Amino acid sequence: MVVAIDGPVAAGKGTLARRLAARYGYAYLDTGSLYRAVGSKVLRQGGDPADEAVATQAAATLTESDLAAPDLRTEPVGLAASKVAAIPGVRAALLDYQRRYAVTPPGGQPGAVLDGRDIGTVVCPDAPVKLFVTARDEIRAQRRYKELLDRGETATFEQVLADLRRRDAQDQARATAPLKPAADAHLLDTSDLDIEAAVTAAVDIVNDILNRGSLSR
Repeated sequence: MVVAIDGPVAAGKGTLARRLAARYGYAYLDTGSLYRAVGSKVLRQGGDPADEAVATQAAATLTESDLAAPDLRTEPVGLAASKVAAIPGVRAALLDYQRRYAVTPPGGQPGAVLDGRDIGTVVCPDAPVKLFVTARDEIRAQRRYKELLDRGETATFEQVLADLRRRDAQDQARATAPLKPAADAHLLDTSDLDIEAAVTAAVDIVNDILNRGSLSR
């Protein structure tokens, strides 16, 4: 069982994915962290995240320590991640890892939940459950702004909103695997939902698909 969750930054897909994985006993993979790790590695090496050769080499040599870098959730790394994610060589280097994770979840778990930008369209196009989680720009920026302040980082709401819109534009315009909902994805707008309501809505979707699958066998 694979649950593919896509959507823009700060829409709530990560929290939702973790909650669904815990509820059903599935493995969870934040695929965005892979791209953040590549972006972080390039920045630490003094490189340009938009440099195809540099970014592809970083992706090909990604290590567990890279995935544990302390700066993965910072804004500069987020913007770098959006740049490296537009590079075909980076995506190819990370695609096999994601697909192996989905097909053979670690620990022998009966399923996997993956969240990112192209899970339902590219990584797992045959996933039985596809969600596209979104929210209004201002709502997402406010969530991201609060997250940054809670971590003690300095930022303004206007700066966060501008960065968010810039990253959305990069993600949607890239030639390789642009951010967009799969044709058969269920749209979940969390603008006016708290996390509990969002989880309930997602669980209803998953249960409906699981029940239909049971009836068809």
